Amino acid sequence: MPRKARVAVFISGSGTNMAALLYASRLPDAAFEVVLVASNNPDAGGLKLAAAEGLQTFVLPHKGMARADHDAAMSKAAREAGAEYIALAGYMRILGEDIVQAWAGRMLNIHPSLLPKYKGLDTHARAIEAGDSYAGASVHIVTPELDDGEVLAQARVAILPDDTPDALAARVLIAEHQLYPRALNAYVSRAG
Repeated sequence: MPRKARVAVFISGSGTNMAALLYASRLPDAAFEVVLVASNNPDAGGLKLAAAEGLQTFVLPHKGMARADHDAAMSKAAREAGAEYIALAGYMRILGEDIVQAWAGRMLNIHPSLLPKYKGLDTHARAIEAGDSYAGASVHIVTPELDDGEVLAQARVAILPDDTPDALAARVLIAEHQLYPRALNAYVSRAG
């Protein structure tokens, strides 16, 4: 059995994508394992789940800290846990160039739109307002430019005629939970 890639997952909230990654990592064909769940939010619900599942956790509130110092502490925690990759899963902090460069090609993010459309926030409302037929989710490599790295995989979700941003977001989240583990697995399994 080949050695699994070691992944740190950064979260800020409920951790549903982290949970999807964790449970997928326990399947027989998984090419990765979650070695750390780290957060900038001590109240992130995902931390409780991670602890209950026996995962190492790290939390450091960002309030009052310089961005570079917070990024460096998060990066250090990932390295100390032995992580080879970082998966951003609802991590609601824009990362500085130093941490992005330090993990270049080894940091992934999931974004709730069909990139390059709707970078940033309010993606569902923007897709509905634009009259799009589909919304969705994208897994991409993190680069210094927000939501701009190479797209590794996407999942499309139909926009219904009477959709609200919240209703659409709930369906896109289901797609994210399917997409992220597969995309991460494929990425860490690639040759070379």
